[in-house]
Amino acid sequence: MLVLGVILLVIGFVTGISILWTIGIILVVIGLVLWILGSVGHSVGGRRHYW
Repeated sequence: MLVLGVILLVIGFVTGISILWTIGIILVVIGLVLWILGSVGHSVGGRRHYW
């Protein structure tokens, strides 16, 4: 999710399409939350870790 979010942020910034920028920000935030939860040991989606 982090990688897809960053890609959408870059594409949205370069092309000026605001919906891609918004979706990219949302995906980056969700990816960071899942990454933090997984790194502190909480189960995420039935897994003990999240990549």
